Amino acid sequence: MNRLKEKYVKEITPSMMEKFSYKSIMQTPQVDKIVINMGVGDAVSNAKNLDKAVDELTVISGQKPMITKAKNSIAGFRLREGMPIGTKVTLRGERMYEFLDKLVSVSLPRVRDFHGVSKKAFDGRGNYTLGIKEQLIFPEVDYDTVDKVRGMDIVIVTTAKTDEESRELLTQLGMPFQK
Repeated sequence: MNRLKEKYVKEITPSMMEKFSYKSIMQTPQVDKIVINMGVGDAVSNAKNLDKAVDELTVISGQKPMITKAKNSIAGFRLREGMPIGTKVTLRGERMYEFLDKLVSVSLPRVRDFHGVSKKAFDGRGNYTLGIKEQLIFPEVDYDTVDKVRGMDIVIVTTAKTDEESRELLTQLGMPFQK
């Protein structure tokens, strides 16, 4: 069993039940899935860039990502409907906990001038979105093979009803929020 999952079951669930006075264990919020999305805008002019992004996301998440296509055409960006424009991967279960553990304990502390992640990035329904400026903060990404610094969005979807519950859950899972 994963270290973070174990911590969730043994420590976080009881403390959340106490804090929010839930009647059942099933009421305690949990992390449902993590979606990592990498937009590759320069894939319009050069399709090889998308392959690089897919490889990097595969290494980071341990799972093969899906290629996302443009929904509508934008002439200003020379973009046609249906053109591959990005890549995303949805993590659940073991892989999700492994990724979250790695994110909070290894990757985020490697960010330059890091003062914690924003407390304002909740969506009102208990989900949290985190933007990362470069993929180099992940230890699996080999610095020498990176051709271009790409950012990504990480969406942590929880079963929490409110932002307060979700913030408490993520804080206890080790998410370094700003003071």
